[in-house]
Amino acid sequence: MINTRVAVAVHILALIASKPHEDLPSDYIAASVNTNPVVIRRLLGMLKKAGLIQTTAGKAGASLTRPPSDISLLDVFRAVEPKDHLFAVHDNPNPHCPVGKSIRHVLDDAFGTAQAALERKLSSETIETILHHLFEEE
Repeated sequence: MINTRVAVAVHILALIASKPHEDLPSDYIAASVNTNPVVIRRLLGMLKKAGLIQTTAGKAGASLTRPPSDISLLDVFRAVEPKDHLFAVHDNPNPHCPVGKSIRHVLDDAFGTAQAALERKLSSETIETILHHLFEEE
């Protein structure tokens, strides 16, 4: 299972985008996510490093660096996922085994196709579309 970092980061950005004129402290965001403020601060740091948010020293809250329509879920994924590849193939399959000698090539192709499809989908969704879906039911 893929960890929840991406989902929590999207939650954070959607919350910030939904209250653009409020300075939301990490405690407030943590209560919305239902997690520890330390987790939120760590993710805020990753989002800031990726250039998706800005913060001011000594002041609570963060703001988006660009409109929600210009922040794709792929941007968020890349900001908080440390690896370039979703899938990894074990390093040393037996080259003398009929399966082992070709498994890397076969799986690299299959996994690469799956990752490309995921990246296409994530690039087509934005924080704005998330907000639209969140509030269309109200």
